[in-house]
Amino acid sequence: MNPSSNANMNRRSFLRAAAASVAAPAILPSSALGLANRPAPGNRINVGVIGLGGRGNALLRSFVGKSEVQITAICDVHDEHYRDREWGKGKATFGTAPNLELVNSHYARNKSGGKFRGCKVYADHRNLIADKNVDAVIVATPDHWHALQVLEALRAGKDVYCEKPLTHAFAEGQAIYREVAKRKAIFQTGSQQRSYWNFRRAVEIVQNGLIGKVSRVEVGLPAGHNECQGPEVVQEPPANLNYEAWCGPSEKLPYIAARHHRHWRWHLAYGGGNLMDWIGHHNDIAHWGMQFDKTGPIEVDASGWTWSETDVYDSMVDYSVKSRYANGSVIEINSKFTKGTKWIGEDGWVYVTRGKITASNQEWVKKDFKTGKSAYTSDDHTQNFLDGIKSRKECICSAETGHRSITPGHLGYVSAKLGRKLKWDPKKEIVKGDAEANRLLKPIYRYPWSFA
Repeated sequence: MNPSSNANMNRRSFLRAAAASVAAPAILPSSALGLANRPAPGNRINVGVIGLGGRGNALLRSFVGKSEVQITAICDVHDEHYRDREWGKGKATFGTAPNLELVNSHYARNKSGGKFRGCKVYADHRNLIADKNVDAVIVATPDHWHALQVLEALRAGKDVYCEKPLTHAFAEGQAIYREVAKRKAIFQTGSQQRSYWNFRRAVEIVQNGLIGKVSRVEVGLPAGHNECQGPEVVQEPPANLNYEAWCGPSEKLPYIAARHHRHWRWHLAYGGGNLMDWIGHHNDIAHWGMQFDKTGPIEVDASGWTWSETDVYDSMVDYSVKSRYANGSVIEINSKFTKGTKWIGEDGWVYVTRGKITASNQEWVKKDFKTGKSAYTSDDHTQNFLDGIKSRKECICSAETGHRSITPGHLGYVSAKLGRKLKWDPKKEIVKGDAEANRLLKPIYRYPWSFA
């Protein structure tokens, strides 16, 4: 058993979850190659995809079907990805070669709408980003790589779609949304629930005051894992995996299949457990409903954290993070709540999760009911990004929005580490009067990478 104690948390150094960053030393950024002021793309938007695991493959399939898109480059450090198959058996479904075949066969079947000159395959994301035939970059790598790749792409003059959670460390998120503003880039965070009707309807119910003043929001996220989710034996990495590059700026741990593809999230060197895996979904919706997209809490308190009983993972199993906001409302993220988002107001409540919406007044959730003022409307998260590239209008889940939605999770880790509440200044984005807590919000990188 791994007791929930500061000693155990120190032993595991769980704030490696905050270890990710911005730029690499002694490596020439793409911006230095004269690409930062590239012209806006024409009618065809050339897209490059970094990371071809489960989400990368899904995004590739979504983008390749858009008439205004050409997939011109893909990048991964492993040419095979297994997800729901038994380990080591069956045909690889998420590898570089199958994805390349998908792209080429699609354009072979659909020859109209422009000339396709082929899809390049890269093993180093920097080469894809420097490719002059790439206008927009999709970042679908594990969390510990997000910030470095996003910032490199932004500095190269690209628009960016990045999977959630936006960052592995708090300070990275600040760097990203400030860089987006500086470059006037178009950015979409992959919190795709914002583009589903039922989530938008729940938000409109809240924002139009149908449930009255909201005092409390319950955000249910999944618990973590007490058992390994795959083979837990230490072994040599697969020959077709560049494991050094896969680990990148984070700690290079012995290779164990149970914490690699898909299951890297449960070790804090690479992910943030189920808290950070899901916070960019259901807490993102909570923030949207409460109109907190450009602000944050004033106090965060983590409690009830228990830790995985297997040494293969070091993330928490159960957890609670309570955030209090300036308007007096409290959002509690809790692994024991029903998964989804529930706003509780003076005059009623509304609850939403994937595939379901219900409320104290069922009339509110009928499609023909008029809630009042509409929220930002997107019915296709991919298309919303592409429309943003063409119009230069901010996407439904901008970089700052994606950062603010997960800030309570980053602060929750620090609160749990220190065993105390944090007083947060959402404007300055610092912990008030707590130098130790502020230090813990800064990332640590493995040499030769560094936070700049």
